Amino acid sequence: MRRIRILLAEDMHMVRGALVTLLELEPDLEVVGVVDKGDLIVPTALKCRPDVAIMDVDLPNMDGLTAAELLHQQLPECRALMMTGVGRPSYLRRAMSARVAGFLLKDSPSEQLAQAVREVAAGRRVINPQLAMSAWDIGDNPLSERETEVLGMAAQGDEPREIAEKLHLSIGTVRNYLTTIVVKLNARNRIDAVRIATEAGWLS
Repeated sequence: MRRIRILLAEDMHMVRGALVTLLELEPDLEVVGVVDKGDLIVPTALKCRPDVAIMDVDLPNMDGLTAAELLHQQLPECRALMMTGVGRPSYLRRAMSARVAGFLLKDSPSEQLAQAVREVAAGRRVINPQLAMSAWDIGDNPLSERETEVLGMAAQGDEPREIAEKLHLSIGTVRNYLTTIVVKLNARNRIDAVRIATEAGWLS
């Protein structure tokens, strides 16, 4: 029986050790590489040639989703399975564009992980149903391109005067944009609008 070769990327030592132990208990799974930083994923994968790379979204030096994009470019035969402790719909949207094959929450039962690895290795996609429904419910970005740009600058800490100068607009126009954004997103204020848009994946 050919075993499925796995690369594991997880920065928390105890979690990493537990995952390796769980995966190695499965007769058809073999962990061939373990890393604790995102920028080590691609070089390690090129050396050990895994079938599936299990990656945490939040990793030091490079986040898992960026690493998944690079992995797909340099080793397309290796399928990426993401894990996260925070089920943000924006993560799923980014994962889909990065050609990620699977997405699980870290609190999923351990047997689900092993089965997800098998499904992903077989060429199928595995997505946590709760996360998929959240992303589905959010829908498309209701903001215009200019409104999204203004909110993105506000998210970076720019005040209306700074936004106006950078975009060659009047302060009044920028304030009108910010008011419209808050209304469209049904937010309490500008900060809440940034939170809503970020979690939905509308701000890059």
